[in-house]
Amino acid sequence: MKKAVCIKNLSFRYQDMTLALEDVSLDVFEGESVVLLGPNGAGKSTLLLHLNGILRSEKGSIEIFEEGMDDGDIRSIRKKVGIVFQDPDDQMFMPTVFDDVAFGPINLGLSEEDVGKRVASALSMVGLTGYGNKCPHNLSFGEKKRVALATILSMEPEILVFDEPTSNMDPKSRTELIRTIKELNSEGKTIITATHDVNAVPEIAKRAYVLNKTILAYGTVKEIFENADLLREVNLEVPEVVKLFEILRCFGYNCEELPLSVEESIEHLTRTIEGKDGHVHLHIHEHTHEQLNSVIDRHFHPHKHHNFDKI
Repeated sequence: MKKAVCIKNLSFRYQDMTLALEDVSLDVFEGESVVLLGPNGAGKSTLLLHLNGILRSEKGSIEIFEEGMDDGDIRSIRKKVGIVFQDPDDQMFMPTVFDDVAFGPINLGLSEEDVGKRVASALSMVGLTGYGNKCPHNLSFGEKKRVALATILSMEPEILVFDEPTSNMDPKSRTELIRTIKELNSEGKTIITATHDVNAVPEIAKRAYVLNKTILAYGTVKEIFENADLLREVNLEVPEVVKLFEILRCFGYNCEELPLSVEESIEHLTRTIEGKDGHVHLHIHEHTHEQLNSVIDRHFHPHKHHNFDKI
């Protein structure tokens, strides 16, 4: 499988000598969707800004589809890698949505007709057809996020990079954006997402890297979320669905392999019900109270005692 991104031994310090990245190595393959997990201040945004040359380091190397940052014109790299920033206002500076989305294609030297086609296509992909004449700064935050994505899609990059895409979004906008990211990946786009939204991770990726200035771990999303010690080290939690099924397991639900997403939970429940004459049987057994206390201590109120003996 062809590598879309290959990073080797990348280290970076800011001008005040603050260490942001140390000996980071990772690979992302063409058509893959990969997540960078880590707490605030872990270096996720710094790493993303290296992917199209906004930040440069003399320590380590980065290749985009086997083209090094120093092999030629950095503009050829930037055509391949589009970054959607955490704050959409960082990407919008024109009087109308159309002008913002058209800015990139115009600078590629495309004809007026081709620019119009790209703008229409990009706005359609993010569900904002008809928004061309609107003022970007009068839109809702969720709409701004989608416009910011459209400004990148109009450039038709092969790799899409998202920095905390779901932060500060209302539930409906968050769901719509996650759906869009999944659709773009299913259409062949390579996706790299930096986030600490653990509930979104199983929805958009199969593989993850855990970053805290250096790579602490990598593997499938399931492998990462099964590593409780690692999650505690970087102040992350398991998805809410996992917590729910851990509670169900305390009441006798047979679930050796915990689902990570709503989709997986539906599949798991369906298999279980089909194998149990159409029913799921829950009950209180000898160790239910002890197990519940353990789950609550791990995931909800660490170091606080809970007593469920009266359940």
